[in-house]
Amino acid sequence: MRMASYENFARVYDLFMSDTPYDDWCDYLHGLLLKYGAADGLVLELGCGTGAMTQRLARLGYDMIGVDNSIDMLEIAREKQLDFQNDRSDADILYLLQDMREFELYGTVRAVVSICDSMNYITEEDDLLQVFRLVNNYLDPGGVFIFDLNTEYKYQKILADNVFAENREEGSFIWENWYEEETGLNEYDLTLYIKKNLHNVVPQDMADAPQNSENAEADEGNENADAMRQSRDESYERYEETHIQRAWPVDRVCGLLEKAGLHLEAVYDAFTEDAPQPESERVYFVARETGKTRTIE
Repeated sequence: MRMASYENFARVYDLFMSDTPYDDWCDYLHGLLLKYGAADGLVLELGCGTGAMTQRLARLGYDMIGVDNSIDMLEIAREKQLDFQNDRSDADILYLLQDMREFELYGTVRAVVSICDSMNYITEEDDLLQVFRLVNNYLDPGGVFIFDLNTEYKYQKILADNVFAENREEGSFIWENWYEEETGLNEYDLTLYIKKNLHNVVPQDMADAPQNSENAEADEGNENADAMRQSRDESYERYEETHIQRAWPVDRVCGLLEKAGLHLEAVYDAFTEDAPQPESERVYFVARETGKTRTIE
């Protein structure tokens, strides 16, 4: 099973996620970290994507590690680091290209977090158990694990077999869903239309490179012509991607956490401290390391 890598969607991920209330999500996640004793220290984010939450937690004083299996998403996260290079918290984030089912660290961390339904991309029970075991292995004694999941209700009633679309000047997408009740698998078929010159920007180090004096004038003319052509280029490129997620029953996830050696602290209806309801669309799990009684092979 190959987890989604967002190879093309990475280019416009932040564009189409611009309405996501990351600040509110961060406030909620930070509140849970404080509630369960992780006020500071080293924190690992699994499925960090372009680093939207990783950066926010870093600015709150956490020493952040971001893990993702998409090189395209991590490249954008690292570009953001350069954009905020005067902010030491952002500059010190360590991004690692790793599959969360096989991630490795040099030592333990105070907390592990994972949001935006990254865990729903784990579609096999043995794989989800392995992720939980790895988390348990790399947590400090008493460390906390906080993650969210889309619920069965969301896949059955909200996403179901619906089609979503969004059109913007920089790009557009058509997002088709197919949910299979028997297996709990939800297939996302994404069709993307991305403006060709959306990222046609010459890197600064290349732009500043010394030129041969004999060819400089000709090169400058060519660059100006290229720039004019790019500015007039309003065409779009079409891409297709398929992503698979699984709806995990809450009680099954709780059982796997316990089997991995983690102690379940709480399950919340997202962005509250209430128990999940039948119509909850997202839930948060909080678990704790309790002595590393199991080993990782």
